[in-house]
Amino acid sequence: MKFIFIKKSWLYLTIVFVCTLIGAFLYFNGDHKSVTTVNPFDEELEFHMITTEFKTTTPDGEEIESYRWDPGTIYLPKGEDIMLRIYGINGHEHPFHIDGTDINGMIRKGEETIVQVNFEEEGIYRLICSTHSSHEHHVPMIAYLVVK
Repeated sequence: MKFIFIKKSWLYLTIVFVCTLIGAFLYFNGDHKSVTTVNPFDEELEFHMITTEFKTTTPDGEEIESYRWDPGTIYLPKGEDIMLRIYGINGHEHPFHIDGTDINGMIRKGEETIVQVNFEEEGIYRLICSTHSSHEHHVPMIAYLVVK
């Protein structure tokens, strides 16, 4: 009977090589590059946002402010029923619309506004406050709804 002896270093090197080949195969043949949102509960997805404000005073004494949606960017799955729950924290009222849709409404301080959306097309949709929509009102109040 003939015995074959393999050095321990050659065994480790072989294992590393095989693992590298398997990893490369899975990486180049997998669909890992696409983003998929899975809703395992078969319920409507909810995303929570707030209105917020930042204020400061410049060295020359001018007060400047910026109203923001928080979070400022939300990633949404295409074709899913989505509930945006937006709570007014700062600012008396924020009339809004979503570009590319007929969705509009009003966010009021101390109240929650619920917006039902379902985007059939991929893309970036802007949630814009009409009161703070341009640089004349310091910084525009825009959130980005990224649909994949």
